[in-house]
Amino acid sequence: MAEQKLAPAVETIGLKKTYPGEVPVRVLHGIDLRIEADEFVSVLGQSGSGKSTLLNCLGALDRPTEGRVLVAGEDLAHLDDDELADLRNRTVGFIFQFHYLQDEFTCLENALMPISIRKGNADPGDVERVIALLERVGLGHRLGSPPGRLSGGEQQRTAIVRALANRPRLVLADEPTGNLDSRSSEQVFELMREINEETGVAFVMVTHDDRLAARGDRTVRIEDGLLIEE
Repeated sequence: MAEQKLAPAVETIGLKKTYPGEVPVRVLHGIDLRIEADEFVSVLGQSGSGKSTLLNCLGALDRPTEGRVLVAGEDLAHLDDDELADLRNRTVGFIFQFHYLQDEFTCLENALMPISIRKGNADPGDVERVIALLERVGLGHRLGSPPGRLSGGEQQRTAIVRALANRPRLVLADEPTGNLDSRSSEQVFELMREINEETGVAFVMVTHDDRLAARGDRTVRIEDGLLIEE
């Protein structure tokens, strides 16, 4: 029997987004985008082009004005707010330019946060798996350290493990290297690429760095709310 092909990690069909107001602001003008289950896709564009709005719609943080968004085959239009929150926690991991780690928690506790939110408490198997991930990214000696004792690169690596904690199908990275020096940027990108290739988790990375973008599987560019495939 032929192996069943996984649904795309995320797909948009005619995606449009307008922010209401006295003068409505049209940001996305009909985006058709399909990202397969194991792809690493880079998104380029100038400030204000709609990159972050696209990412927010892909991650169920914002609802489109028109069109459809399907995450792992699930149409977000059919989900209420609680169901969207559950899908975000189960299926999507987020990495931001600023790590947003909680200062009062250790490196390990921060990495376990999505599991704690979903289950209430992480079980021993979860803890063992997340510790293994932290060791994989070179943070095995930092498990009990608070964020204030971590370097910028170490904080972002913790954020990457946090994004992977619930075994998502899709990781959305919004300028994940934008706040790092060149050496740390290279390390963080290489880590994301290796995880993508080893686990098959799809990555969508918004970046201003053409050099890093070119090292993904595919690059798309957003210009004035329209998608240009490269």
